[in-house]
Amino acid sequence: MSVYEYTTSNTGLEYDVYDKPSVGKSIVLGIQNILTSFGGIVAVPLSIAGIAGLSIADTAYIVSAALLASGIASIMQSKGFGPKNYRVGIGLPTVMGTDFGFVPAANVVINSMGGGLPAYFGGAILGGILEFILSHFVEPLMKIFTPIVTGTVITLMGLSMMPVAFDWIGGGFGNPNYGDPIYLIIAVTVLLVVLFLNRYGKGMASSAAVLIGMVVGYIISIPFGLVDFSKVAEAYWFKLPEIGRFGIDFNIKYSIPFIAGYLVTIIETVGVMQTLGEVTYTELTGKDMAAGVRADALGSMVGPLLGSGPVQSFSQNVGLIPLTKCGSRFVAIITGILLIVISFCPKFATIISIMPECVLGGASIVMFGTVAVSGIKTISKVRYTNRNMLIVASALGIGLGVTFRPAILEQLPGVLSSLFSSGLSAGTVVALVLSAILKEEEESKPELE
Repeated sequence: MSVYEYTTSNTGLEYDVYDKPSVGKSIVLGIQNILTSFGGIVAVPLSIAGIAGLSIADTAYIVSAALLASGIASIMQSKGFGPKNYRVGIGLPTVMGTDFGFVPAANVVINSMGGGLPAYFGGAILGGILEFILSHFVEPLMKIFTPIVTGTVITLMGLSMMPVAFDWIGGGFGNPNYGDPIYLIIAVTVLLVVLFLNRYGKGMASSAAVLIGMVVGYIISIPFGLVDFSKVAEAYWFKLPEIGRFGIDFNIKYSIPFIAGYLVTIIETVGVMQTLGEVTYTELTGKDMAAGVRADALGSMVGPLLGSGPVQSFSQNVGLIPLTKCGSRFVAIITGILLIVISFCPKFATIISIMPECVLGGASIVMFGTVAVSGIKTISKVRYTNRNMLIVASALGIGLGVTFRPAILEQLPGVLSSLFSSGLSAGTVVALVLSAILKEEEESKPELE
């Protein structure tokens, strides 16, 4: 049975997939989702703006476009539509956003190949079409996404994000005051608020623990001069995106640098979908996974048309589900609507964007850690044979190694460099390959303790 037919009961969630919290509570939880993902959504367009040498006005445009594209894609992925065997969107609570995995391809297309932003948008759309085609082959591939593989990938997904969380705690990578004790104090305060409210809070206080923790951290940051409200005063109250502002170049050569990125996206999206199934206690089929990949692909075609980049399902928001005890896709749809509204209001978006990174870092420890624990729970249900131990050890070892020392693979040829560009993708590839080539042990052989 699929997500469209089946959701378990007695899950421990306050709201299951098909439940609808009140609009007020959904908005609060939606804002919490946005706070969690906002940095990731706007970081990529800011990077692209730097690569392309854009003006402040053009940079503001592509940031708004990224918010709009993320909102539309989140609704598509969370709601799902189309006939049963060709659905687009997995129908689980998902937040979508622009993906850093495509930044290297953007640099090649914009600068090395000299195509500029029109080539970036055109190449991304053509790559999205390829991903849409490949989505039809996801279901057969699910045979190798066994529990030992998916559990390892989910664990690695959470663990590999910890360096990011700690960079945020330190004030952000490249910050001249990186590691300032003020940053650490604020992050620890946010962490403690989230922990105690989630553990001992009742009702909304428990569900919105992450949001409340971030608000507390935001307020504490103000007297320390970490929040610059002058940027808010300079921003517009309302502004519509200008569709087609830079143009689009559909030359096939510009799609080539994106191929590896989209292959990695498929692998990582399947991992996110598996994690969503775990934390929402939902049984997923290969068709569901294919529907999720198709939504990624369609979102990656719509995004560049709006002036943004390719999108992907965000893993950080998955960690909110066990913490908030809310697996409602209605909340994710509200999140998408809020993102669209924010894209039309640069002033409100700026208020969120000036939040100190140490605030997000304090909350991220629990969120990313929760994802890792979900993977450990999956692995714990598998027989720990010598084969399975080798798969887990190798995938985690290589995945975390690449996460800590990514420069070690920079000399690899283009496709391999892209395929192993992140610890998550590297560990996933290793888990899949070893699962395929290492034979299952005979039943008579003893399990490892």
